[in-house]
Amino acid sequence: MTTGMEMPEQPRSRRQTRAAILTHLLQSGGSFRPPLAKAVRLSEASLSRILFDLKAEGLIEEVRRPAPYVGGPTGLVSLDRTVALAALELTGEWLSVGVGNLSGELRYIERVPLPRKPTVETVGRVFREALNLLHDWTRRRRIRLAQIGVTVPGLGRLSEFGNPIIPCDIAQLDDMLGEQFAGVPVTFTNSVVAHAAFHRCRTENYPFTDAHLFVFVGQGVAGAWIDDPIEDDALEPVELGHMVFGTGGPRCRCGHHGCVEAYTSLPALAELLRITEAELLQLGSDWVTTLPLTARLRQELRQRLFRLGLAIGNTLNVKPCRGVVVSGWPSLLAEDDRKAVNDGIDSSLLGGRKLAQVSLAFVPPSTGNDPQAALAFAAFCLARSGGMPTASTEAA
Repeated sequence: MTTGMEMPEQPRSRRQTRAAILTHLLQSGGSFRPPLAKAVRLSEASLSRILFDLKAEGLIEEVRRPAPYVGGPTGLVSLDRTVALAALELTGEWLSVGVGNLSGELRYIERVPLPRKPTVETVGRVFREALNLLHDWTRRRRIRLAQIGVTVPGLGRLSEFGNPIIPCDIAQLDDMLGEQFAGVPVTFTNSVVAHAAFHRCRTENYPFTDAHLFVFVGQGVAGAWIDDPIEDDALEPVELGHMVFGTGGPRCRCGHHGCVEAYTSLPALAELLRITEAELLQLGSDWVTTLPLTARLRQELRQRLFRLGLAIGNTLNVKPCRGVVVSGWPSLLAEDDRKAVNDGIDSSLLGGRKLAQVSLAFVPPSTGNDPQAALAFAAFCLARSGGMPTASTEAA
């Protein structure tokens, strides 16, 4: 998020001002009043008035902490931990449902398995079962949800013609949620957007604060543009995983041959390592130390990472930015191996990486921690709304 002189000085609505405060608290984990006022470009008097409202609405809390310096502030402002959010995260194996708070603490989690070959009908039944569990759990505890976040792999501009990864009818699922949780804001998004929100809000010392490209290497390969969180397109998916590098390459699930996803996704990695995808998922981050990586295998991994870098560089040619964050299995490899991503970017980016002043950073994989990504996305949606009621929306 740009700050200070870099941001255009234009009038902000009440919602945008509240959103700026809540998203800053979400991404920072809490702040004393003077730096918070500076970060959101408000006088301390104006900030105090808005904080009074947010506190009265139960969205924030202020606790006494030792002053950061002599005579400094002692009230640390943070998001209220009693606000309840629901998360539904669809993966290749199951639908995770959970209830947690704005800090990412989960109070309830359930996983409803998907059939081996899911259809629109069977996925609909799985959602119905998960929503019944969620409804019963919240009703028994008299919990009122403030926001529901739903993540679906591959959700995007072509989803109305059938989801390319897990078949489901988004309109039908939205209707189900409306029946069970009337009046609760619901937002659907692509899985990559949720993982981007998770890392931006939950990863300690996240590498960038201004606009950048987030790349997620998981069951699929996708990207998301991350920008000022109060903007409508603050988290916008980009299909870089289906960039084709030769029609003679391996077949991708999208139907084409030679997509970067067909070389670098978790299924492609599992095939290269000669284990099943389920075995790879079970190993988690330990595969890199558990499985023997021969020199030949390591060289193949580098070639695949080079292709990933080419796809990232080509994406930056279309929409330049100075930061790239990669999450997924490439993050687990040694720096010498990861250098292949840099080399790929350098080989395709106009002017090269150094001239374009592009910085590349890696963050840990977040696959397998569902529904944490959906929960972080729900928190992001609530913060971006300024905590004010909005109509149910679907984010493509």
